[in-house]
Amino acid sequence: MASPRRPGPPDGGWGWMIVAGCFLVTICTRAVTRCISIFFVEFQAYFGQDYARTAWIHSIVDCATMLCAPLGSLISNHVSCQVGIMLGGLLASAGLILSSFATSLEHLYLSLGVLTGLGFALCYSPAIAMVGKYFNKRKALAYGIAMSGSGIGTFILAPVVQLLIEQFSWRGALLILGGFVLNLCVCGALMRPIALKEDRKTAPEFLEQDYVPKAQKRDLKRVSVCSPLIKAWSHQCLCYCSWKEYDFLLMPGFMVLAVSVLFMAYGCSPLFVYLVPYALSVGVSHHQAAFLMSILGVIDIIGNVTFGWLTDRRCLKKHRHFCYLFAVGMDGLCCLFLPVLHNFPLLVPFSFTFGYFDGAYVTLIPVVTADVVGTSSLSSALGVVYFLHAIPYLVSPPVAGQLTNDFPVILWLLQSYLLV
Repeated sequence: MASPRRPGPPDGGWGWMIVAGCFLVTICTRAVTRCISIFFVEFQAYFGQDYARTAWIHSIVDCATMLCAPLGSLISNHVSCQVGIMLGGLLASAGLILSSFATSLEHLYLSLGVLTGLGFALCYSPAIAMVGKYFNKRKALAYGIAMSGSGIGTFILAPVVQLLIEQFSWRGALLILGGFVLNLCVCGALMRPIALKEDRKTAPEFLEQDYVPKAQKRDLKRVSVCSPLIKAWSHQCLCYCSWKEYDFLLMPGFMVLAVSVLFMAYGCSPLFVYLVPYALSVGVSHHQAAFLMSILGVIDIIGNVTFGWLTDRRCLKKHRHFCYLFAVGMDGLCCLFLPVLHNFPLLVPFSFTFGYFDGAYVTLIPVVTADVVGTSSLSSALGVVYFLHAIPYLVSPPVAGQLTNDFPVILWLLQSYLLV
């Protein structure tokens, strides 16, 4: 007998445990991914490779996390969110542990990049989708708290990882990180499923409906008694035939959101790679350049929580998509003015502004997605949205670097054209 369906999200109760679980998932996935770059100097020295080849490790794990996000949604929808996150935790931990025995960069590409990235993918989008199932009135605030795990985790883990490298070498640090990431299995156990009226019906509930012919019910029950495996298979086939899981892809609102996310990912991701090199190129000291990244990370956390709280207010709740576009637009304007900022006092307010609105739009991505497609399709939709981040995350940093190299030529051509 299926559990009764709730008329709507509880907006509290066990939902806050879901937020805590998602908060820990973002620490174990996004914060750990950011901390991988701390190992680059050690990898360069040990394997004798340049920065470009070593940096591919970070690109691969980031790309794999986003590229396999639909797979995480698929497992969450057709098996369970708990199973998906626990499986992802085991894979991610195995990838980090195997990386501690690496003998080449290619080994790290596969273990630390592909295997760990796949594990993170199975955890990330299902955990975020679960928050949307438990909250409606305070959805943006709940997402703000949950997504702040990325910034808080980076702020705490970065010095800890550096200390682990100094004490136990990079191999020991990866081994300990592998044990830490196993906490994803605990996070998965917290993700108690909830049935809402707006959700798609499961196959057993489908068979209980009056419009299903009695002969079909009898045949399916007979098959079910004979073989649990055939029962599961028939139920899966019935689900696939009866409902279109990705019908939201044809919604005009989701198409516009997808295009927005695609361009946003191309435009905003290179800054995290090039802010420190740019600051150093204009004469800022190494200490001050690192401080700019610290400012950006801390303000990112404030943007997560405060913008989430603001967009839950009655006056802004109906205009969340405009708030999302405003946040993305402000980040774009910050990047547009960056080339004219040539000293530390000017780069500090830039880091404040960009960091705040970066945290704001990261919080609003799942909120706006839920507003567009509804809670029932949120897990699948988030899988697609994060999938759209994959290629930009992989190619935008080198493309931006090439454009930086070619910028003087482009500027000269533009000046020549204007003179003509």
